[in-house]
Amino acid sequence: MKKRSIKSWAEEDQPREKLLQKGVSALSNAELLSILIGKGTVQHSALDIGKQILVRVNHDLMHLARLNVQDLVQFKGIGNTKAVTLVAAFELARRRKGIQKPKIKTAQDAYEHFKPYLSDLYREEFWMLCLNRQLQILQTIQISKGGLNATMVDIRLLFKAALENFSTSILLCHNHPSGQLHPSKQDIQLTQKIKSAAVYLDIEVADHLIFTDNGYYSFVENGLL
Repeated sequence: MKKRSIKSWAEEDQPREKLLQKGVSALSNAELLSILIGKGTVQHSALDIGKQILVRVNHDLMHLARLNVQDLVQFKGIGNTKAVTLVAAFELARRRKGIQKPKIKTAQDAYEHFKPYLSDLYREEFWMLCLNRQLQILQTIQISKGGLNATMVDIRLLFKAALENFSTSILLCHNHPSGQLHPSKQDIQLTQKIKSAAVYLDIEVADHLIFTDNGYYSFVENGLL
């Protein structure tokens, strides 16, 4: 009796549809492999092949990641193209493990991080770092662009981005193209407004930097946060 292809299953049981509907964490290891494998054979679905591979490595993902092209083509339904796809995915996962998220320990660290984003600009921009509990950068996000000496910030969008990135703290930064290193009255009011709102979301405002090409102003270092 022929195995049913994944496409013949109920939609909620198909790995691709399951991923779209329930998120990647809802998939089993075999289902994730089946997505990478793509198509199966007449006798075996991609999911069957994924299960066979996992059985061969005793469901040990470390062992799985060490399989090379020659190992993988031993499985029926895995040719060179599919084997290369799998090995490439394993290598990306391996490289990701070696990447250390940059950590912001000081205002100087934040200033150096923002240099590629805010140097030599002629208009104001407002940016935010999403940070975890270890003050590692989860995401660098542009919140708004403005004119020569002002930019509008929608606090709702700012916190939407912070929550979407699972931030436990945020670090704010905007530039002064004029080179003026001191905050305006509006800068101070906005910072206090964001800090007050953050309390209700259990998010800490780590600092607010004013960025210029010649230096920075830290709200924390100057006692304003």
